[in-house]
Amino acid sequence: MAIRSFSSTTNSYSFSKMNIDEDEWVESMRKSVAEHHDDEIGKIPVCIFTVPKVLLATDPESYIPQQVALGPFHHWRPEVYDMQRYKLAAARRTQKNMNVSFERIVEMMKKDDEARIRACYHKFLDMSGDALVWMMAVDMAFLLEFLFVYSMKQEGRTLTRVASGMSHLVDAKGKKMSHVAILRDVVMVENQIPLFLIRTMLTHQLMKTTGDQPKTADETLKTMLLGLYHELSPFHERELPDVDVDDCDHVLDFLYHMTVPNNKELGIMEAEIDIEIIDEQGVAQNVKDGEEGESFAKQGDVRKATDYIWSMLSKSNAVLVKLLKKLLVKPMTFLMKLPWKIISNLPVFKLMKEPMERMLARFQGEDEEKPEEKSDQPKMPTIEEITIPSVTELVKAGIVFSPVNGGISDMSFDSITSTLYLPVIDLDVNTEVYLRNLVAYEACVAAGPLVVARYAELMNGIIDTEEDAKYLRERGIVLNHLKSDKEVADLWNGMSKSVKLTKVAKMDKVVEDVNTRYAKTWRVKFAKFMNTYVFGSWKFLTVLAALFMLLLTALQSFCSVYSCARVFHQLPDMQG
Repeated sequence: MAIRSFSSTTNSYSFSKMNIDEDEWVESMRKSVAEHHDDEIGKIPVCIFTVPKVLLATDPESYIPQQVALGPFHHWRPEVYDMQRYKLAAARRTQKNMNVSFERIVEMMKKDDEARIRACYHKFLDMSGDALVWMMAVDMAFLLEFLFVYSMKQEGRTLTRVASGMSHLVDAKGKKMSHVAILRDVVMVENQIPLFLIRTMLTHQLMKTTGDQPKTADETLKTMLLGLYHELSPFHERELPDVDVDDCDHVLDFLYHMTVPNNKELGIMEAEIDIEIIDEQGVAQNVKDGEEGESFAKQGDVRKATDYIWSMLSKSNAVLVKLLKKLLVKPMTFLMKLPWKIISNLPVFKLMKEPMERMLARFQGEDEEKPEEKSDQPKMPTIEEITIPSVTELVKAGIVFSPVNGGISDMSFDSITSTLYLPVIDLDVNTEVYLRNLVAYEACVAAGPLVVARYAELMNGIIDTEEDAKYLRERGIVLNHLKSDKEVADLWNGMSKSVKLTKVAKMDKVVEDVNTRYAKTWRVKFAKFMNTYVFGSWKFLTVLAALFMLLLTALQSFCSVYSCARVFHQLPDMQG
């Protein structure tokens, strides 16, 4: 095996420093070029990828195997290479159950499948053919022995005995920590083995016990994978899709097909980018030509009028305008120093709290150049992100949440009863790794919309705090086997990063209907009106203050001519 030396000064590989045999390297290149001219090999799609860096950076442990490496990407890492002794033990046991020797299996793989194996991986596998096929064969033996547990579970049988060499790793009940760690490693994007190889080895195993039955291997493998799916899937589907093992590239690909229905079931069409206007309440509104969002007043009625008056005043007396701004800031600053937590809990002030704080910030910084701020607060959602109020906000607006047994495509919204139906999801220690790797794999292979990523964005959108997670748990939508509701909120908030723009027609229609219903509530309408036409612009309040001062000036002039004091003394006494 070639061992490279890395130059830290140049940050690049130096050919002159590689510890390799140049003749062996040239022969390897010649052989690779000669073998890969075959058109059939060239048509094999890449199906095993490395995780995109944008996702890997969020949580490396969810994508990098921690217990066992399967395939070439992580085989030589010291942290997982310690499992090699258990892999070899599994290979010895597998050899006893096959109708041919293990070495014969390796020879057939090298002759018939080496080029196909290399074509499956999107990275160049810089290792000899012998090393590659032996690695794959031993890893397959270990994986088949591990999957046998789930074959028994799927058939309703109990595995009473595990090989002594694997007893502390593989648990018939799947509850040991080591077993759970291996289970997570098996579903990772970078830890996959082509399924056609596993079928080949399984076929030779079954021929010894059941005779020459070509379909038996596919049926047995599907039983294993279905058992694995039931162990890992957080959803409670009423009907499972009939996934053909022949159409799946590896274990994770089978799990993805089971999780994501086809385009026809989802009603997915070509992804279209719609222009969205996101208001300050976080409600996305699609704007078409000639249409405007519903509100108490149109933009041309209030805002245009205040802008016109403001322009007239600012042209006539700029000093007065500046003075009015200062006069407004001081009373508001004084008001904010009052016991605001108490005042803001009153029905009217509760709606005005955030707008008043925002307006005060605008006043104080209107004439100042603000440096670029670095904040940990979430930025305004972009078009890639689903914009939807949180669970708590939706409940306050009268929207009801109801569980439904099904998958991602079974979510819906009933506009008549204002009920949002969400699939029941079972969260445990495996769920985050499972979903993260589905999202990563989907990003690598999906030519259409990223359905799992969109679902993760939706759940992140409605679950902001542990109160949101608690409500969904109490409604039976989230079955929480984690330590707390906060962990549920952190799980979804950590998976919010999508890798590219995507639209899922049915899911986006549900979000649009929920946002439309939410925007029609009086609470949201009033807050939107105050934000847009009152607190959203300091010009409005400045105009009102200017008009009030003009009125006082006119009243003072009137009183200086007509002696208002005598008029007020002549008014009847109201105390009597």
